[in-house]
Amino acid sequence: MASGFFALLDDIAVIMDDVAVTTKVATQKAGGILGDDLAVTAEKASGFRASREIPVLWAICKGSFINKLIILPLAFLLSAFVPWSIVPILVIGGIYLAFEGAEKVYHYLFDGGHTKTATAKAEMSEEELKIEEKKKVKSAIVVDFILSVEIVIVALSSVVEEEMTVQILSVSLAALIATIGVYGLVALIVRMDDLGLKLVEASNGKGILKSIGMLLVNALPWVIKSLAFIGTVAMLLVAGGIFVHNIHQVHDLVHSFPSVLGELAVGIVVGAIALLVVKVIEKMLGKSHS
Repeated sequence: MASGFFALLDDIAVIMDDVAVTTKVATQKAGGILGDDLAVTAEKASGFRASREIPVLWAICKGSFINKLIILPLAFLLSAFVPWSIVPILVIGGIYLAFEGAEKVYHYLFDGGHTKTATAKAEMSEEELKIEEKKKVKSAIVVDFILSVEIVIVALSSVVEEEMTVQILSVSLAALIATIGVYGLVALIVRMDDLGLKLVEASNGKGILKSIGMLLVNALPWVIKSLAFIGTVAMLLVAGGIFVHNIHQVHDLVHSFPSVLGELAVGIVVGAIALLVVKVIEKMLGKSHS
């Protein structure tokens, strides 16, 4: 009886050791997408009133955890029983990401970009601001869902040779680490001005603490603007990467390009086509209703 119990403990220890190793591998393999996820999430979580930044970020974070709870079991089931369905799902997600990126570029070039958005927000009522906030949170959760699918699939592909128990534990742990890491860093970014002000207060108006604090306060607007650009590029890159890595005809078209340029070019083309299709449909629906 006792020997059986200790044998069970030994088996659990072996499994957990395997899980630790495979989780590290899975997290490292998904590292590139995590960088894009960080840029996109930070861009989506910015642009709100200071008092709403953390509540909004928490709402998106909760949505991200729910996304993982949906994606993880589905990914394991699809990988085990219908592995052919994974690529089409990724491609559909890639089209959406490319559309989101292209729409942001279109908005910046033809709709007045951030200046017009800021002016419009200043004229909004409290109720309209709440509606706008809900829309942005919903959009961020949808984008997180697609990025989470990509992260889970990439992590799963790195441990596909392992036993199912190890796959489930390691990929689930990698997804949890990714979510906590990304949203923790985003929280630090969006609140860096508050940290700067606290450092200025603690410095009594002099010394290196004041310099660091003022640097953080003054840098935040530039960081937010940079994140808007980086987040858009990241969406186009992830979208292009999905097509390049999963459709060999697309890969053959851009294989002579540097990988980043090839993926960005594919993301831009797919996004432009998706945006054009959506605009045409919107125009047709508008005419049909008039």
